Amino acid sequence: MAEARRIVVKVGSSSLTTASGGLDADRVDALVDALAAARAPGTREVVLVSSGAIAAGLAPLGLRARPRDLARQQAAASVGQGLLVARYTASFARYGVRVGQVLLTTADTSRRSHYRNAYRTLDQLLTMGALPVVNENDTVATDEIRFGDNDRLAALVAHLVHADLLVLLSDVDGLYDGDPARPGSNRVEQVRTRADLAGIEIGSTGKAGVGTGGMVTKVEAARIAAAAGIPVVLTSAVRAAEALAGRDTGTYFHPTGRRFADRLLWLQHASTPQGALSLDEGAVRAVEYRSASLLPAGIVGVEGRFSAGDPVELRDPSGRPVARGLVNYDAEELPRLLGRSTRELAKELGPEYEREVVHRDDLVLLHRP
Repeated sequence: MAEARRIVVKVGSSSLTTASGGLDADRVDALVDALAAARAPGTREVVLVSSGAIAAGLAPLGLRARPRDLARQQAAASVGQGLLVARYTASFARYGVRVGQVLLTTADTSRRSHYRNAYRTLDQLLTMGALPVVNENDTVATDEIRFGDNDRLAALVAHLVHADLLVLLSDVDGLYDGDPARPGSNRVEQVRTRADLAGIEIGSTGKAGVGTGGMVTKVEAARIAAAAGIPVVLTSAVRAAEALAGRDTGTYFHPTGRRFADRLLWLQHASTPQGALSLDEGAVRAVEYRSASLLPAGIVGVEGRFSAGDPVELRDPSGRPVARGLVNYDAEELPRLLGRSTRELAKELGPEYEREVVHRDDLVLLHRP
């Protein structure tokens, strides 16, 4: 942890705001103090994924609690995002650190050209000495194109920027084997495999009620990052300085996998399938066990309305999703191609039809065989 050179830090709404909504300046300043200290040697880079826009906009709009409807959430985010970034800008200015705002939706990250642009922007901000503040673009995101919580967004950003460490901050100082408020509950110091989480009660949204996550989303985000080779520390915002200094605090998730292609991680965890392709048994075996591309001959059915380049689910004969991939054809084109070889299609329809429906480089398995 102490040797990490590029760090992504995620902080939740409840750690930045009052229960009634509105930013807590002291809490923001305390977090900024910790992040500025982590950057002080000049050899570490920090990306901050910050919730809090909607919560910050509640009080100014006279809202007593986080609204449930998307329209009012977006209105609160529109007001609150400006207040949030202004507060960060003023607080980091005490240390001479410039802040750059980066707002993302899944639509920005599930397509190759878009996530490359996101990486270039973040990398350039870090190269120029700025500190990126990343948030979901709540003002324009719809239910269909939302990350759903900034914990998952943080895990994906950590992979995108090739981070050495992900720090997830909340109002609880780690993962506990029971309700932290209940006597006898113990902090889980390290998680090496999924087996270490067996039997652990994982709570939902915090008491403040201004966020959307909770421990469930944090553990899932930790799993995503760890599976991509990134260690994770889960602790409270008040112990951010300790975590960034490499001290023993919170829960440490050991890496469980190796880093793989950025776009595949985005495809697996940040994309919304626009349709589904039903495969025969032979195609399922080819995709799952031989890392093969999906050809028209192995498809028996098409569902949904999608265009070439959209993400789709690949399902086995029982309807179980086995993979997700970027399709090379529009939904309307596929029915006449099903069950036919690419050689036959090329001969009848032209050489442009001698291509995969989903190339293996644009495909990710959902369940490892």
